[in-house]
Order: sequence, then structure tokens, then C-alpha cells
Amino acid sequence: MNKIVGLILLVVGAILLYFSYEASQSLASEASQMVTNEPTDNTMWYLIGGVVAVIIGLYAVFKGK
Repeated sequence: MNKIVGLILLVVGAILLYFSYEASQSLASEASQMVTNEPTDNTMWYLIGGVVAVIIGLYAVFKGK
């Protein structure tokens, strides 16, 4: 059961990382980066959520029963 949850988290994490990339390429994000030299909040939340989901998913897959 833990491996299934881990695989689901890996997929969700990969999707969030993809959304993070897409959000960073948007016109609003590029304009914000030019002015503040920082990515938008949406980009950062997608990135953080994706990385956390991938790490937890990998742990569940490799350490799960």
C-alpha cells in the first residue's frame, strides 16, 4: 500500500514541477523577475510542493512494505 501511495506522490510531484516550470515561463513571471529579480509566489509554491512530494514519494517507494 505504501508503494502505491509513493508512486502517486511521485506523479503528483512531477506534475507540480512541470507546473512550476510553466509558471516560470509565463509573461507575468518574466516581468516580475525583471523588476524584482525573484520568481512569482505561484512558481515558488509549485516548486516547493513538487520537490516535497517527490522526496516523500521516493521515500515511500524505497522504504515501503
